[in-house]
Amino acid sequence: MITREYVTLFLVGSCFLLDYSFQVPLQAQFQSRTKASLEQVTSLEGRTRLRRHRLKIQRVKRGWVWNQFFVLEEYMGSDPQYVGKLHTDMDHGDNAVKYTLSGEGAGSIFTIDQITGDIHALVGLDREEKSFYTLRAQAVDMHTGVPLEPESEFIIKVQDINDNEPRFTDGPYSANVSEMSPTGTYVTQVTATDADDPTYGNSARIVYSILHGQPYFSVDPKTGVIRTALSNMDREVKGEYQVLLQAKDMGGQLGGLASTTTINITLSDVNDNPPRFAKSIFHLRVPESASVGSAVGRIQAHDPDAGSNAEVEYAIVPGDEGNMFDIFSDGKSQDGVVVLKKTLDYETKKSYTFKVETSNTQLDPRFLHLGPFKDSATVKVNVLDMDEPPVFTKPSYSMEVYEDTPPGTIIGSVTAHDLDATSSAVRYSLEWHTESDSCFDIDTVEGTISTNDYLDREKAVQHDITVVATKVNKPLLSTKVSVTVNVLDVNEFPPQLTIPSDTFVCENSRVGQVIQTVSAVDKDLPPVGQRFFFKSPKELRNRNFTVRDFGNNTAGIVTRRSGFQQRVQDVYVLPVVVEDSGYPAQSSTTTLTIRVCSCEAGGSLLTCSAEAIFLPVGLSTGALMAILLCVILLIGLYMSQRHNKEKETLMTSKEDIRDNVIHYDDEGGGEADTRAFDMGTLVIAGMNKAPLSYRGRVTEGDTELIKEFIQQRLEDSQQGYAAPPYDSLATYAYEGEGSVAGSLSSIEETWVIDDTGDFSSLGDWGQPFKTLAKFSYSCEKRLT
Repeated sequence: MITREYVTLFLVGSCFLLDYSFQVPLQAQFQSRTKASLEQVTSLEGRTRLRRHRLKIQRVKRGWVWNQFFVLEEYMGSDPQYVGKLHTDMDHGDNAVKYTLSGEGAGSIFTIDQITGDIHALVGLDREEKSFYTLRAQAVDMHTGVPLEPESEFIIKVQDINDNEPRFTDGPYSANVSEMSPTGTYVTQVTATDADDPTYGNSARIVYSILHGQPYFSVDPKTGVIRTALSNMDREVKGEYQVLLQAKDMGGQLGGLASTTTINITLSDVNDNPPRFAKSIFHLRVPESASVGSAVGRIQAHDPDAGSNAEVEYAIVPGDEGNMFDIFSDGKSQDGVVVLKKTLDYETKKSYTFKVETSNTQLDPRFLHLGPFKDSATVKVNVLDMDEPPVFTKPSYSMEVYEDTPPGTIIGSVTAHDLDATSSAVRYSLEWHTESDSCFDIDTVEGTISTNDYLDREKAVQHDITVVATKVNKPLLSTKVSVTVNVLDVNEFPPQLTIPSDTFVCENSRVGQVIQTVSAVDKDLPPVGQRFFFKSPKELRNRNFTVRDFGNNTAGIVTRRSGFQQRVQDVYVLPVVVEDSGYPAQSSTTTLTIRVCSCEAGGSLLTCSAEAIFLPVGLSTGALMAILLCVILLIGLYMSQRHNKEKETLMTSKEDIRDNVIHYDDEGGGEADTRAFDMGTLVIAGMNKAPLSYRGRVTEGDTELIKEFIQQRLEDSQQGYAAPPYDSLATYAYEGEGSVAGSLSSIEETWVIDDTGDFSSLGDWGQPFKTLAKFSYSCEKRLT
């Protein structure tokens, strides 16, 4: 028997479910959830209370009660860790309510007592791995399983403990700071990370401190910013420092976890040191034979700075003796290299003394107060007496000679002297490098150079030879000089006219019209420039065209009359003479071909073909013949149908009338022409018309079968209109020029023409029309 408590509990649960499932009609939902219970209500009192409760359905306030759910991470106890308790107001302690748990970790990580609602954690948890879990709980009727309240969601947070030390993820670190920086100059900033919860306790609160690196540097305990702690740290004294930095959590308190990292700090250089010479005077020696631009010696200034701050430059203090030399800085060693600026002569001056200054290329204004950033020293150069080779009067020689000059002709000379006090005699010789050097010779005493062979400018425009001067008393002392021989051109080649690819004159050209521009080329090379002259031959007077010299090495072909006609003359020739300006003058004559062309009014070319001119105004012989033949065939067909109009035909139905006309009227070359007509056309055309006995046997090239087939068709066509092929018409109307077979048309036997005419004149048109004339004459005889 159902008690009042059970009925009340059932009705409250039903109302709660009705409020949760609003998409289902209220009455249907209530009936479906209370059907089983209502069947158990047997007393009138229970039914009356149920109806009264249905009339007063209202929202029931949720009755969940539980503690704040937290679970401590890294729990090491032997028993499951208690998390919290779920409870509903509908649970009266009579074990009628069952609690269920679902969601993240339900059953594997978290478990619930179905009767008491107590939640326990089965395993140890790591907050850094997962900081919270989302679960769902529900209270249902222990006996019926009907939910007493809607499913509720809650979160279990993992409470943090200090189980992670701070970590420097990017260490060790490197940093730079300028030397001589003031105290408190920023160097770098390092950051450590702690995986513990920064919002709970001091587990993730980090404090920085320097374990090694004082008193040079300091660190901000909260931010990890490192700064200089001493001023005027000198790179030249110590350039690198190593700082050991510690990060400790729990705010640096006792018991906190800590880790360290290393920071390598390098002092970058500034220009705080001037260059200094190692000594005040430098002694150098140089032989008098040293060439201009050669190195005399090196001097050095030292700068303890580094990089661009140590770059120095040198300069010679202006003075008479210093003008003989120059100095520049070696970029690699920073040495000052003294070079010879002018030629030395021991007999004239034996030593030179001058002063050199050195300074930094880049200055730092912050350190100018430390003193002048430059230094000076004295340089003394002693000239050594040497036996010198001969010296040429010029550094190089240039000569000119005309091509085809006879061998033995002197083209120039070279001169060398011995400048030593002994003044030895000099002998000259040629140093051969290539085969062309053999074209020249030199007088060993006088130094005159002459040709040894004929020179050709078209083969070599320039020759480079080397002359050697040697002292007689000391043959090992010699000097070389370069001699350039330029071969001058002789006008030996006539100019050649540049013939245009296509020259034409329009039929509608006017008098004095330029129809073509021409130019010329010449293999010769005059010293200044080339000049060509164009003209027509004096002995040939051309009344159609003339040559007009435009200057600037071009000429034009000009018409002397108008009214050119292609049908009268389609090609003209014009001789053109071109002459150069050389000495002696050379000339050549070129014949220019000029075609007569048909042009538009604006001068645009239409055609230069004589046959194409007559196409628009007349028809060719072949086309005229084809038109006449078609007209005659049409008349014949018409008259044949008219003559047999009253005869009885085999077929009276229009559907049975055969009106097949097969034409073989290609124009060929007669029996001798084997390519003018494709026999495959005849084969293909006859395949569908041939009897069954012929089908499949007629192939291209089988002349016997084709001949048999044509003969059979001719015999069938001569049996009358009542026999096959009825009114099929096979015509071989035109055999072409050279045919002696005459017409092969089968309609000669039956063609009737009502009209009469004289066709004998057709034979005057040639052999193709003689056959047509005979055919016309036969038709005329039948009419009479």
